[in-house]
Amino acid sequence: MKKTLVTISLSFAGFAAFAQQDAQFTQNMFNKLAINPGYAGTNRAICATAFYRNQWTGFEGAPQTILFSGDAYIPAIHGGLGLTAFSDQLGFDKTFSAKLAYSFNQPIGPGVLGIGVEGGMMQKALAGAWLAPTDYTKDNAIPGDISKTTYDVGFGIHYSTQQLYVGVSATHIPESQLTGTKFQFTNVRHYYVTAGYAFQLGNPDWEIEPSVFVKSDAASTQFDGNIRVIYQKMFWGGVTYRLTDAIAPIIGFQKSGFKVGYSYDVTTSDIKNYSSGSHEIMIGYCFKVIPPVKKQSHQNVRFL
Repeated sequence: MKKTLVTISLSFAGFAAFAQQDAQFTQNMFNKLAINPGYAGTNRAICATAFYRNQWTGFEGAPQTILFSGDAYIPAIHGGLGLTAFSDQLGFDKTFSAKLAYSFNQPIGPGVLGIGVEGGMMQKALAGAWLAPTDYTKDNAIPGDISKTTYDVGFGIHYSTQQLYVGVSATHIPESQLTGTKFQFTNVRHYYVTAGYAFQLGNPDWEIEPSVFVKSDAASTQFDGNIRVIYQKMFWGGVTYRLTDAIAPIIGFQKSGFKVGYSYDVTTSDIKNYSSGSHEIMIGYCFKVIPPVKKQSHQNVRFL
């Protein structure tokens, strides 16, 4: 098993990496800012969201990801600001990223269009207790402890109403490289398409929200189809299907701006023989900023 995880780590940190690299999440309907800077501020509130994902439970050194994002609508700049930071670890391979986003918000019809850019940094590190029958430090094929940092830039467009949302975005646009002794990593460009719509059923207490999430690096594409049933805008349950990878039940609760969600990925790929699935927890909070009421006064000519 350790040999398997070492191989996976090296596949990310070898001479060049061209597979999909962005961290994977199941509850993507609550993780819009992380992949689309155009989302910042479009919900006209101050929001913060945190994720913890433990993927492929049962593997020693399996992926573990922590992500935080927050955004706020600021009328003075005609848009929103956002911050995203995440830490991802897979075996000996560690990634840390932090990004700031700005989105120009424009009301259009019943919704808001956001056009956003983001910039930040990404750090890759490779460090661990290598197992070898001989002194591995003398083997030029095995890298030592490495840590490299580079810049990152993204762009996105997001439109949303009370019922609909749709977005397109690209991350890692410059495809910057991190290069060192026996180490070269390419920050491959990713493309995203997201969309969802909440239908009200015959009973106003019930809604059903199908959504899609598509991620591609132009070499391979991942497709998620989701459906949630929402009761009184408070409780929800649903399922996500990730093509050729997993089926994931989803449950959640929200009230007074606070929300919490949980998903469990039942693996359907060949890795199911070695993993007991993936756990993901989401916690978020939003509150609307109500501007102060402007006091108005006037004089009546009858009472001078």
